[in-house]
Amino acid sequence: MPVPMVGRESALRELREAWARVRRTGRTVPAVITGLPGTGKSTLMAAAAPQGAIVGSARLHSPAPYDWLAAVLAGRDLGGLDVPGDALRWLAQDPDLPRERFTPDALLRIAVATVRALVGGAPRVLVVEDLHALDPASLNLIAELATADLPALLLVTSQPPDAAVSPLLTARTLARLSGVPGAVRHHLNGLDAAQVGQILDHVYAGSTLTPGLAEAVWRRTGGNPYRLTELLAVEGANGPAGLVPAPDLTAREREVLGLLAEGMSNKQIARALGISVRTVTVHVSNLLRKTGAASRTEAALMAIRAA
Repeated sequence: MPVPMVGRESALRELREAWARVRRTGRTVPAVITGLPGTGKSTLMAAAAPQGAIVGSARLHSPAPYDWLAAVLAGRDLGGLDVPGDALRWLAQDPDLPRERFTPDALLRIAVATVRALVGGAPRVLVVEDLHALDPASLNLIAELATADLPALLLVTSQPPDAAVSPLLTARTLARLSGVPGAVRHHLNGLDAAQVGQILDHVYAGSTLTPGLAEAVWRRTGGNPYRLTELLAVEGANGPAGLVPAPDLTAREREVLGLLAEGMSNKQIARALGISVRTVTVHVSNLLRKTGAASRTEAALMAIRAA
């Protein structure tokens, strides 16, 4: 079952409103989504971008000039574009063309004209994935597109600038995009424990989940949506019991847990094991910490289920 988009509803709503604004006004609206790896930037982008979006990203090789545009042009029929042929082949990174035929300013103007030709007159979405991994020429192009007066939603995802190939230029580009009037900006953080709980309730609908499970899963994944998705797909594939690994208990802690499962109080456990009530209290505290249980009753239920 797919993981629902919890904690991103307001961002998705604002991106869809930005797309509606582009369609209504015919003006460029930059939308920037930043966050650490795994926080759901690409998932949010995919949910917001309509079919037919123009998508480009950094290539897998070392960054080369205009990587984003080269990715956009790859596999397209370029014959109908009103752009000089040699320049278009250069921007598409044709290996048979010399590399120093055009000045940087001329290439930037031609690159903007190429994107304008790709967009045409109908509203489009320009997707820029992983801005932080782009080369300086691509960053300059994206900044220019933000004010190029195109009927386009310029949808950009990026990690923070300190993770970028060109940190200072990436920071400047993000600032330029965000500074355009009407621009949308969202930074995605990890999910909190309550949001993780909402996802667990959705994925395991019909199952009885222990009160401390969401907290334990949140601690294990850090609230990172990607790590949560992987955990649910692999260790939680057969049910919620696999989401939290069996705790590494000492022999004495296992004895205490077994007696908790029998419904004994701390005083009764102390008498049964020949130890002090204070020592039992320490063992119970350790059990709650290791199992992620919210109470001794929940720890006892976990022990019963595992038996």
